[in-house]
Amino acid sequence: MTTLSPKRLTLKLIAACAIAACASGTFAQQTIKIANIVELSGGGATAGTNFKNGEELAVKEINADGGILGKKIETITTDTQSNPGIAKGLTQKAIDNDVFAIFGPVFSGPIMVSMAESRRAEIPNFTGGEAASITQQGNPYVFRTSFTQSTAMPKLARYINEVTKAKTLAVVFVNNDFGKGGLDAIKKALASTDTKVVAEISTDSGQVDFSAPVLKAKQSNADAVFVYTNEEESARALRELRKQGWTKPIIGETTLTGQKVIDLAGDAANGAIAHVGLTVDAPIPAIRAFRAKFEKAYGYT
Repeated sequence: MTTLSPKRLTLKLIAACAIAACASGTFAQQTIKIANIVELSGGGATAGTNFKNGEELAVKEINADGGILGKKIETITTDTQSNPGIAKGLTQKAIDNDVFAIFGPVFSGPIMVSMAESRRAEIPNFTGGEAASITQQGNPYVFRTSFTQSTAMPKLARYINEVTKAKTLAVVFVNNDFGKGGLDAIKKALASTDTKVVAEISTDSGQVDFSAPVLKAKQSNADAVFVYTNEEESARALRELRKQGWTKPIIGETTLTGQKVIDLAGDAANGAIAHVGLTVDAPIPAIRAFRAKFEKAYGYT
């Protein structure tokens, strides 16, 4: 089953923006146009599709309940192809189309580029990107629906140091805003512990062959490896780690243990450990209700 999160269902955020606009006299349209600028193909397809599905489920529920202040929400969905340049162009097009708010991109690299356009147009822009730098730019129009790296990494650092007892760590990261931000955040979080990063191993987005990065991790003699890449690359890294006989702890973030990774990596994913900010397996009534609605709407079993 795909790992889902109710953070994708942002009903309150849409409503809050609409009510604020009404109060300011900028709510003249008969429908509220929302742009979904998300990763539907490329390396971010899993995250982008889940983000879009959650947002569209919220829209259906709001419209069925009468809309916002009597106005229905209209969504316009476009595919960034996980490309920052395309994301920027689609954001400019959405602004020209007079949208009320923008959802996406989800990945940190594309939103770091495109949010400058929504800021200039003073349009609210919601993202699931985790890079801490997204909300450190002083941009009052960007809103995050996920945990930031500065929230997750201290927890991971504590686990690595206190539970695995690793004294040395190899970090395999993707060379983009997301990956470099994660590398910086885990190093900062570990600085106050006696666990030291002994290898910083850069990989490319979409990288297919992980034999060299894994070999570097092995040659570092690190007590554990921290894998901070996107879903498909994480699966390849896990398969290669097992192929080269890695038996030490493999630790990561949500992108290391999502359902897409498990499907692609198979048994190689067994034993991998990751920080997950929120899971649909949580014994919380609201989350269970969201899970049931999402699975019914999108055919998950």
